[in-house]
Amino acid sequence: MQLKYLPSFVKRRGRITKRQSKALEQLDNFLVTDVDDISEALKNYSSCHLEIGFGNAKHLCKEAKLNKDTLYIGSEVYLSGIGSLLAGIIEEGIQNIRIYDQDIRLLLDNKPKEVFDKVVIICPDPWPKEKHHKRRLINDEFLSIVKRTMKNDSEIYISTDWENYAESICDSFDRSDFVIKENLKKRNDFSKFEERGIKEGRRIYEFNYIKK
Repeated sequence: MQLKYLPSFVKRRGRITKRQSKALEQLDNFLVTDVDDISEALKNYSSCHLEIGFGNAKHLCKEAKLNKDTLYIGSEVYLSGIGSLLAGIIEEGIQNIRIYDQDIRLLLDNKPKEVFDKVVIICPDPWPKEKHHKRRLINDEFLSIVKRTMKNDSEIYISTDWENYAESICDSFDRSDFVIKENLKKRNDFSKFEERGIKEGRRIYEFNYIKK
């Protein structure tokens, strides 16, 4: 089957713990399949945030617990990360998270509606080898796709610890009609990937833009 998008990830099962495996049995209860599902779930919330590639889900769970009137859509393709999120949802009784487990571009490009108040992408796969740069998620096409699902005055936040990826992201934003958000407050709750980058001597580049 021909893929609509060049994969920006290598989907593999990885090691699944007993805790994750048990939680994954509940996955169907939290899945969304398209933007219509999100619109339906949003009837019970005042706003909606999308986090793409939530990893071990610590950031996503923390935000959801702090903002119970916001619906959070977590997008992740790795079962270990999805299992960790589900375990956190079940153990902590979190009600305001839904999950999308496929290539996020498929959801964004299928019957797009303006549903998101914020989009967060923390350290997307950098594909550091030059020959693989074309597989990077953030590019002109992606910004065009995601914009169609964002409300006016909504924001998009992206971080990366790879300088040449940061340069590419900056160029894509410059070619878009997103507007830079002033007075960006620096994050201090770094993900494990960001912490690894810092330990290896790389800086964290942050981008925060507004859809007008």
